[in-house]
Amino acid sequence: MKRAILAALGLASSFTLPASAEDIKVGLLLPFSGVYAALGNDIETGFNLALEHFGGETDATFEILKEDTEVKPPVALGKAKKLILQDKVDVMAGIVSSGVLGAVRDLVHGANVPLIVANAGNDEATGANCSPFITRMSFSNGQVNRPMGKWLHDQGIGKVFTLAPDYAAGRQMIDGFVSTFAKAGGKIVGQEFTPFQKTQDFGPYLAKAKASGADAVFVFYAGGEAISFVKQYDSFGLKSDLPLYGSGFLTSPLYVNAEGPAAEGVITALHYVPTIESPANETFAQAFEAKTGRVPSEFAVQGYDAARALIEASKTGANDRETLANALRQVSFEGPRGKLSIDPATNNIVQPIYVYETVMGENGLTQKVLAQLSAEADPANGCEMAPVSK
Repeated sequence: MKRAILAALGLASSFTLPASAEDIKVGLLLPFSGVYAALGNDIETGFNLALEHFGGETDATFEILKEDTEVKPPVALGKAKKLILQDKVDVMAGIVSSGVLGAVRDLVHGANVPLIVANAGNDEATGANCSPFITRMSFSNGQVNRPMGKWLHDQGIGKVFTLAPDYAAGRQMIDGFVSTFAKAGGKIVGQEFTPFQKTQDFGPYLAKAKASGADAVFVFYAGGEAISFVKQYDSFGLKSDLPLYGSGFLTSPLYVNAEGPAAEGVITALHYVPTIESPANETFAQAFEAKTGRVPSEFAVQGYDAARALIEASKTGANDRETLANALRQVSFEGPRGKLSIDPATNNIVQPIYVYETVMGENGLTQKVLAQLSAEADPANGCEMAPVSK
């Protein structure tokens, strides 16, 4: 039995198989406790599902070693050192928090260990702090939001008020939208950044938005803040006169049911929604729901595609740190999100973006895709990509 199958069953760490030249040792670095545990679990489930679906396409076998980052950069750095120096992994995958990615970047780069990023979206990771050993299979903060600027202006929205939490991701998300909205001829009539994870009452900010003369509000919030914001926006009575748009994390399938009817009619953009109509997504979504009893989130598909990228790289014969790093930069395939590829200038993913409305379906809230926006490579943003070498 292949280690790929053992990993998918969660048994890899408790079985020892004879070593072979085609064994690939994988360090899975994710939060399995703390505030982002649900994200880590979705990514792991997606990762293991891809090993089941595609592991038979390669002669390589995969041994999975899991470590919990606890969403704490110092802890994550220690776990990464263990995986690299003690466990001697050939490749690492995971990373939810941009802070964690920033903490392990220099270690990964200096040790020449390829890292497949399955979530963290900080722009600089595939910009000024890029590395030939870091390949992102998730998204960058600006990438998710830039296409929405022109699309929203094309819908006749000329004036927008923006809101986001005051930390790096919040500012990068909003900057991505603002840059293209302004270029299209739109006007930002107000902009507020709320204290991150400290804002419980959005009322004062919503009052400013209402008084701003905006045609719409565009926001980025995620997790618990997204739930609170969407509910308060609805209770404030703004949706009918001041429609709400945003980054798709606002109404993620992972927690949209907690937002309830307040999320109905909210229009957002993201790189994945579970209602994309394609054979690849149908296969993935049905398999994920059979395992978990719920529809997949963007986090689940990121884990799925991260493992698929590793498998595709191994199919070229890559089986060590150098060859895997080189092969990952050249990966392309048709996945649940659509056609995916890696931009060799930045090692960032190139993927379509979907505009969707949250609507009430027969079985509860679901996503109605309104548009598929073209895939675009990120600007280099200071990235000077060096070749991979020992």
